[in-house]
Order: sequence, then structure tokens, then C-alpha cells
Amino acid sequence: MKQDSDVTKMNFKRLLTGALAGLTAALLALGASAQLSFSALLYAASALPILLVGLGWGNAAAISAVVTAAAFGAVAGSPAFALMMTLVTLIPAGWISHLANLARPAAELGGPEHLTAWYPLSDILLHLCGLVTLAVIVTGYMIGYGPELIGQMVDALFGSFAQQQPDFTFNDTATAQTKSLLLLMLPAIQGAMWVLMLFAAYYIAARIVNASGRALRPREDIPSALRMNRNAIFVFLAGLAATFFGGVPAMIGATVVGTFGAGFLLSGFAALHFRTRGKDWRLPALVLCYLASLVLMLPALFILVVGLSDTRKAIALTPNKSADTPQPTDKKT
Repeated sequence: MKQDSDVTKMNFKRLLTGALAGLTAALLALGASAQLSFSALLYAASALPILLVGLGWGNAAAISAVVTAAAFGAVAGSPAFALMMTLVTLIPAGWISHLANLARPAAELGGPEHLTAWYPLSDILLHLCGLVTLAVIVTGYMIGYGPELIGQMVDALFGSFAQQQPDFTFNDTATAQTKSLLLLMLPAIQGAMWVLMLFAAYYIAARIVNASGRALRPREDIPSALRMNRNAIFVFLAGLAATFFGGVPAMIGATVVGTFGAGFLLSGFAALHFRTRGKDWRLPALVLCYLASLVLMLPALFILVVGLSDTRKAIALTPNKSADTPQPTDKKT
């Protein structure tokens, strides 16, 4: 009876911890709606509480956090706001934390019996890209994203510019080209930015949980472990091909290109970090690559190609509790 009571108290504590994290996430998302200048940063930060409880307290705490945040968002905001927050932030964060805590005996994969294999970081990134793709598509459907909405935005922008510069005129061809370009660029950019921000939130949460000693998953060497799954190449190419069909397939394809392109960009940067280790010029070279990628398209494309050229899995291996081996290793497959 005493053991059952202790288990009940522990589960209640986890659920309560998750509920508090969910409340924090909902407040951050509501703050993003109220403060537009920092909306992207606050929305990304709203994933942190979910990731923290998921990585440190497990699935029960993560589910409690997601349910609490969605319920509070529906009451304090609106059902539509709660649905969008759940799709864009809560579910990806909760699912990533679940995947990060998955492990199995390394012997099942042909490894040593005294080691435990953790879910590959490459597959976690693949899931993240897929979830963000679905979230952007559903969100676009909810807000009625399409040529009509883009046309209204471009007409309003050009009208405002014409008032400031009366001598400058826009011809119909340039206006139509701008509308066609923005129709595909906006979902691609939105998807890419969200993948980058959510992965940054995961990285920060993992570092915090590891520092606190509550982490279930061992700390990984990101430069050597972070690569995209080989199957992601086919998804990326299919999305790129879909952009040439026009209409809804083109918009979905642009979203896929943005999200999975961001995944390959992350793996490309990780490969650069790994390959420049021990070099005297490493720090200035990396700083130059980051700055150039923020300002220019060509350097970012080069790093994306680096990510496309290096696709693999690096499985983190740690000793079992009964083993004496002290150091984790990486197994490439």
C-alpha cells in the first residue's frame, strides 16, 4: 500500500509539473499574439516548457502540458487560437520529446549487449520537418491562404508604396510576377523558420535538462550526430517537383521545400562544425558562414547542398545501468 501511494504521488507530481509547464506555454503564446514585434520569438519560446517536462519528466508530463495549454488557450483566447497553437507548437514539441526518450537494447541492432541505443537524432529531425509541414498546410487552410489573399496583400503593399512615391508606377506583369513569387515564398519561409526555431528550442531544452541531471537521453555530440535521414532527400525532391505544377500542389511543394530544406541546412551547418574541428581558422570561418547565410542566398544554398551530400544515422549508445562502461559512443548506420 505504501508503494502504491508513493507511485500515485509521483504520478500526480508529474501531471502537476506538466500542467504548470502547459500554462506557461499558453501564456507565452498569448503574449506572442499581443506583442507582434516579438511574436516569432515568443511562439518559439512557448515550445520550451513542453520540451523541458517531456525530456525531464516523461510522456505523462508532456501530455498533461499539451492538454493544459490547449484548454487554457481555448478559454483565454479562442478555439481557433488553441487549435493553431496545438498544431504549430504543442504537438511538435511533445512528439519530439517522446522520440528523444525512446531507447532499446543495442543488441537488437547488432550492437554490444551492455549498451542501450537511443532514437537517432536524424529521425527526430525528419519527424520535426514532417510535423511542421503538416502544421503549415493546416494553418494555411484555416486562414484561407491562396492567390486571393496574396493578391490583396500585394495590392495593399503597392498601393501604400504608390502613395509615398507617386511618380513610380507598377505594370501588370511585374505585379503578377510578384504575386506568383510570394505565393510560394511565404509558406516556404514560414516552414523553414519554424523548423529552425523549434530545433533551437529542443537544443536549449536538452542542454537545460542535462545540466539539471534529470535527462533520460544522454547529451549528444551534435556536430557528428545531426544529419538528415536518407529518405528525406526523396521528400525534398518531390516537393521541389510539385512547385512546377501550380495551384495547391505548388503551395504544398513549396512548404515541403522550406521545411525539409531547413533540415538539410541544419545538418549542413553541423557537418561544417564537425569538419572544421581542430582548425585554427574554425571560429572566423563559422562566423562568416552564419553571417553570409543570413544575408545572401548563395551561401545558404551551398550549406544546404553540404547537408544533402551527407545523410546518415548516428545512434547514441550508452551503457546499461548494470554495465561498467563509462563513456557513450556513436554508431553510424
